[in-house]
Amino acid sequence: MKTVFQRTPTLKDCPTHYCPGCGHGIAHRLIAEVIDELGIRGSTIGIAPVGCAVLAYDYLDIDMVEVAHGRAPAVATGMKRTNPDKIIFSYQGDGDLASIGAGEILHAGHRGEQITVIFINNAVFGMTGGQMAPTTMADQITATTPKGRNVIEEGYPLCVSELLAVLPGVSYIERCALSTPPNIRKAKKALKHAFELQINKAHGLSLVELLSTCPTYWRMSPVEATKWIDNEMTKVFPLGRLKG
Repeated sequence: MKTVFQRTPTLKDCPTHYCPGCGHGIAHRLIAEVIDELGIRGSTIGIAPVGCAVLAYDYLDIDMVEVAHGRAPAVATGMKRTNPDKIIFSYQGDGDLASIGAGEILHAGHRGEQITVIFINNAVFGMTGGQMAPTTMADQITATTPKGRNVIEEGYPLCVSELLAVLPGVSYIERCALSTPPNIRKAKKALKHAFELQINKAHGLSLVELLSTCPTYWRMSPVEATKWIDNEMTKVFPLGRLKG
């Protein structure tokens, strides 16, 4: 029988702990495939902070470091400056990067740090119970906004990619979605380009934002959650390359 798909070596052969329909597993596979295709497995270091994103080290067979909530860009800065030949990337959720870590990512971009940031945006705090995140959309129901996010009281969703794209120290920004096969292929292409920029020592920070599902705290089936990305999230977070 002809083999049509096999697990890439950097992706560990182990059961997943993620909820059914979660997008993290897809993101892990894409990162692992890109690392193997570029031949950088032995020189890559991943950084994962608090949140569902932290468990990336259970699935990626590379050197990984766990850091405090929101501090991945700061740690990545130190690691890259002391190990300039290593490929350094952070893997962060929106509750981490856009909330407690907002200052960290803003100043890393402002300084033009030569790192790669992978930003998983599911518009909610996942690991801690489904509370409103900075990226939660208007009228979106969460554990702390049971009637939907009221922008008059809770403010508007934060569009991180647009915010960072205006900084001269940021070299590449692209937003993709883990919703359909064509979108997933575009996401892999974006991830590969971001890593290639660092390999080629291009100046500046690269960030790939991935719109991802959280069926459990969206209170949807996996199929409904995937459709919700394309039908609702992309209205607030439009897909495409913003810079670079």
